[in-house]
Amino acid sequence: MADPSSYRPSPGQIPDSPGVYKFRDEHRRVIYVGKAKNLRQRVANYFQDLAHLHPRTRTMVTTAASVEWTVVSTEVEALQLEYTWIKEFDPRFNVKYRDDKSYPYLAVTLNEEFPRVQVMRGAKKKGVRYFGPYGHAWAIRETVDLMLRVFPVRTCSAGVFKNAARTGRPCLLGYIDKCSAPCVGRVTPEEHRELAEDFCDFMAGRTGTYIRRLEKDMMQAAEEMEYERAARLRDDAGALKRAMEKSAVVLADATDADLIAVAEDELEAALQIFHVRGGRVRGQRGWVTDKVEAVDTAGLVEHALQQLYGEERGDAVPKEVLVPALPEDTAAVSQWLAERRGSQVSLRIPQRGDKKDLMATVQRNAQQALGLHKTKRASDLTTRSRALEEIAEALGLDAAPLRIECYDISHLQGDDVVASMVVFEDGLARKSEYRRFQIKGFEGQDDVRSMHEVIGRRFKRYLQEKERTGEWEQPPPVSGEAPHPAQSPLDPVPTQVPPAPGSAQAPSLPDSPQGVPAPAADATDPRDTDPREGDGREDDGRPKRFAYPPQLVVVDGGQPQVAAARRALDELGIDDIAVCGLAKRLEEVWLPDDDDPVVLPRSSEGLYLLQRVRDEAHRFAITYQRSKRAKRIRSSPLDDVAGLGETRKQALIKHFGSVKKLRQATIEEICQVPGIGRRTAESVAAALAAAAPAAPAVNTATGEIMEEDDGGTS
Repeated sequence: MADPSSYRPSPGQIPDSPGVYKFRDEHRRVIYVGKAKNLRQRVANYFQDLAHLHPRTRTMVTTAASVEWTVVSTEVEALQLEYTWIKEFDPRFNVKYRDDKSYPYLAVTLNEEFPRVQVMRGAKKKGVRYFGPYGHAWAIRETVDLMLRVFPVRTCSAGVFKNAARTGRPCLLGYIDKCSAPCVGRVTPEEHRELAEDFCDFMAGRTGTYIRRLEKDMMQAAEEMEYERAARLRDDAGALKRAMEKSAVVLADATDADLIAVAEDELEAALQIFHVRGGRVRGQRGWVTDKVEAVDTAGLVEHALQQLYGEERGDAVPKEVLVPALPEDTAAVSQWLAERRGSQVSLRIPQRGDKKDLMATVQRNAQQALGLHKTKRASDLTTRSRALEEIAEALGLDAAPLRIECYDISHLQGDDVVASMVVFEDGLARKSEYRRFQIKGFEGQDDVRSMHEVIGRRFKRYLQEKERTGEWEQPPPVSGEAPHPAQSPLDPVPTQVPPAPGSAQAPSLPDSPQGVPAPAADATDPRDTDPREGDGREDDGRPKRFAYPPQLVVVDGGQPQVAAARRALDELGIDDIAVCGLAKRLEEVWLPDDDDPVVLPRSSEGLYLLQRVRDEAHRFAITYQRSKRAKRIRSSPLDDVAGLGETRKQALIKHFGSVKKLRQATIEEICQVPGIGRRTAESVAAALAAAAPAAPAVNTATGEIMEEDDGGTS
């Protein structure tokens, strides 16, 4: 625990201008970001008597080791910079709303030549028009099915579209007139795009124009005695009305507005957002967050506005935003929203009428969401705290392990041996810091040696980062004695991680006394397929790779795996990180140098948390191992040709039909493929000649030798 007075800046150093400030911990990681109209007044508030601070603020300032600030011109700039830094640094003590990516949207891919209507989840993509979010994907599909009668826009995947274009036959939707079939040229790209834009206009709330136009055309067709056409137009208008009825009118004045409601207690807060377009509810979503900072309802609303509109532009920001409490600096937030929309945005609290009644409905949804969240065991803050305390007590730790790392080894009969590292902070998974390893110190199946190698590689990178930042210094060896492993824990620093200026490189780590060779020094070997397993980033406060140490290392296994992990740490001179193992057979917890396991009660929250950590490490490892195995099975001799990418490989296979026929081709014939020069053709021929052809397949029922006719392997 740090003393805030040790890093408190003098009042004269802090400007009295608007700006944004950052608190960093002892590892230089940003743990809190805030903004202020007057930096001097705001920052000084954090350094008053600890007894007068809110408990969460007190925890933050005692965890921090330094504070810094950036001056900006206006409060709007401060708001934008605060949002940017929270998104970039992911500070531990800032309120962050999660789970937004789970909601389905109705998306129209206007960035394609032939726009497609589909259900999308996840991060938004440039050039795609989104509507929603919706509570369920089936609600989107029902709406789309009704609207395709009037707006027959493409809904098929790229593969189906290309196949239809190749065969000249549209899919079923094309035959029943629910697709305009641009794949076979029934409409031009321009006509199809116009249909897609009309679809978007209708979904955006401009519904009356289309219904009136259909009804007018229907009456005209009836007068001209074109009764079949009139009946179809009548059905089309009915389909659009049914699609509209699925979202009832809630605001009679056809308002475009977002309504935000908050339900909170001392520990957590739930937000619900209703998106109203054209007076109808077009989407709904919600978040639940831990109140890790001292924040009131107005502060929660401000954070929600940043989250909702930080990446949005134009009509995605509505004309009106209704909230339960106004942010501290309403004028600056309103101006920020107006800049993102391009026109005035009204930010206010509804006082009467339909809008106040609808806000009450949104508030009830928020209360229900908070109550439902409280019943979820894994996300309950009280339960997580109890689990961490039980683990600390059972393992004899000085404090609760706020950061836990778990490692697992996965392979298939000794092939494709990989390892995983998962991270849990405050009892919750932190997936951005998961890492994957390839075992490269030896061949074959040996879980104990694999665990030793992975732990050594991970913490070697941690020590390299400490040495680079000057937090760790090598003690000089005693004269006449060989360096002890604890005195020389680092191998020569790889090229991707330059040593600190003026520092000497440490000697290599000797083999362990037990005969297990030291782990490979370079965790960023080109053979590693995971680009995330690399060197730490610059010292700017972002979460660095391998730079933040855990309080507890958990390994999937029993005594041998735990001993290997402890040995790897001892060889690096690390003695302040606890190690344990969780064996699957009886769910026993093993500690280094203990002959008997620690047995936690089956109802223990601590055991439940360790099981979740172990199971997540197993899932992550086996997923990686399966992907490597699948990639190896799909491998081809063409993969070894330098400079030959996927596009040209596919062109070669498409031209010749199979690898077998390509192997029989001459260099001149290979040169005839578009994009293949003579030098590349010679490399392809040499690679195929060096690779022995696969043994012919045999039909076990008839004894017939099957001819090779695949397009991807040999």
